[in-house]
Amino acid sequence: MNLTQFLSILRARRVLFLAIFLSTIVLALAWTLLRPSYYTARAPVLVDIRSQDPLAQPTYQSIVPAAYMATQIDIARSDRVAERVVDMLGLEKDPKAVEDWKKATGGRGSMKAWLASDLQSGLDVKPARESNIINIAWTGRTPQQAAKVANAFSEAYLDIALDIKTDPAKKYSTWFDEQLKFARDRLEQAQGRLTAYQQKTGVISADGIDMETQRLNELSSQLTMVQGQLTDVSNKRNASASAVSETMASPLINSLKADIARQEARIQEASANLGARHPQMIRMQDELRAMKSRLNSETGSIGSSINTAYEVGRARERELQAAVNAQRARVMQFNRYRDELSVLRKDVDTSQKAYEALAERASQSKLQALTNQTNIQRLATAVEPLEPKGPTTKLALAVAAIAGLLLALAGAILMELLNRRVRSVDDLSLATHLPILATVPAHNGAASLARLAHGPTRPALGYRGSLA
Repeated sequence: MNLTQFLSILRARRVLFLAIFLSTIVLALAWTLLRPSYYTARAPVLVDIRSQDPLAQPTYQSIVPAAYMATQIDIARSDRVAERVVDMLGLEKDPKAVEDWKKATGGRGSMKAWLASDLQSGLDVKPARESNIINIAWTGRTPQQAAKVANAFSEAYLDIALDIKTDPAKKYSTWFDEQLKFARDRLEQAQGRLTAYQQKTGVISADGIDMETQRLNELSSQLTMVQGQLTDVSNKRNASASAVSETMASPLINSLKADIARQEARIQEASANLGARHPQMIRMQDELRAMKSRLNSETGSIGSSINTAYEVGRARERELQAAVNAQRARVMQFNRYRDELSVLRKDVDTSQKAYEALAERASQSKLQALTNQTNIQRLATAVEPLEPKGPTTKLALAVAAIAGLLLALAGAILMELLNRRVRSVDDLSLATHLPILATVPAHNGAASLARLAHGPTRPALGYRGSLA
């Protein structure tokens, strides 16, 4: 089909073409005038994934931005947020909302759930492209209603996000309080056992045990020294009194021995001239006996002192041995006390550390439960939209004109295909597949007669009519 054929078809089907075109324009105009107006308000919020909670414990798991944003979008669309909006707007107390619920459900089911579902039907939550901004949009019949509900959804979403963050902290805070009370009781019991043990044994600190050990070492040293002295005295006691060092070192005994030796020398010298019965000899013999008697007396005195020293050493040895044994038993007892005291102190230290750790976590949980900040922030409040949702009248008419033109062209061509006619020489040639030798102008009233009167025409074969 060439352009001439196409134009001839449009000329022949111009009534149908115009009817379809104008009908489309009229229908589009009627739709723009009669359609209900819906207004959409948007409330953007920012989800800051990189912000770190200063009260939260550090984590080593990285947050996947796509999954996190999808989770936040699902939260904004959730029934919990919608039911919070119902509470914020007080729709359960609105007579019109109650009437609509009764008409729709017959009074069956939960009114809050039905109202929340009805609000969700106009909700649209979408993330902005390549950013961490979520647009919360709601479509309503009036600009005021759209802005009001959109802001309510935005606020409810922030409240629910904060609840999701603080609810676990509140539960943990309660649990930590119970555990903290239990840890405090354990600490008090451990401290009570330690105090009772200290009062029972009299051991305040394990540092005193070194003093007892030092005292044992001193007693052992004294015992060793006394035993050494006792051994020396025993050797002297078993030896002859005249052969001991004290006797040999005594000046008096040595003087007496010298005097005895001189006296014996004089008696020996005098015996050569004097007889045994001579008074001088008798006197000298008496002096010699007196000197020997005194020597024996002094030697016996040293022996007695050695025996006395031996007995004293033995008594001292027994005393020190008893003291060493007693001190050794005390040190062993103190060692047992030290072990038990160390165990009790470790129990106290462990309970103290557990209590301090729980107290720190409990304090942190309480702070997290009281926080009112999240990583979600409202960028702007929804404003009342100035234009309704959908295309404007000019845009609708422009689209309708284009669509009507295409429909009119399609309708004209379709009608031509259903009822094909010969409208030109090309149509005849296309239909018969024969060459065209001549054409005769179609009769068109006075104009045709005038053309015939002015001159002959070349012979031609003309045909007009339906194709069989």
